[in-house]
Amino acid sequence: MDLEKLDKFIKFMDENNLTELEIEEEGKRVKLKKGGAELLPPLNQLPKASPEAESPAERKTSEIEIQSPMVGTFYRAPSPGAKPYVEIGEVIKPGDVVCIIEAMKLMNEIKAEVGGKVVGVPVENGEPVEFGQSLLVVEPA
Repeated sequence: MDLEKLDKFIKFMDENNLTELEIEEEGKRVKLKKGGAELLPPLNQLPKASPEAESPAERKTSEIEIQSPMVGTFYRAPSPGAKPYVEIGEVIKPGDVVCIIEAMKLMNEIKAEVGGKVVGVPVENGEPVEFGQSLLVVEPA
């Protein structure tokens, strides 16, 4: 990949306020990333997006949200008709796959960073999600 193309991708990132971009072309893969690790806080420290059914005052302060690390389409199960990864009331542990986010035709497994009891799923299956949007609400164990 030549430097002119890379320069165009960097300008594209700047114009669209992107911090990371991955391109695959002619069997070559390039990943561009701006700012380093300090740019984004850990997922569990991102600003919380409250489920529409509850106001922030009604939420327990001990609850933790598992948030979307990307823009895409939320899926609760690995395939249509399959059992969801997690149900409300189930106990999960760190590293458990809790859902899938489809982004640019790629299926990305989202793993829990915390353990505890799932107390809410504020997103419907097949619904588009934004970066930082709440996918699951967990009461820590």
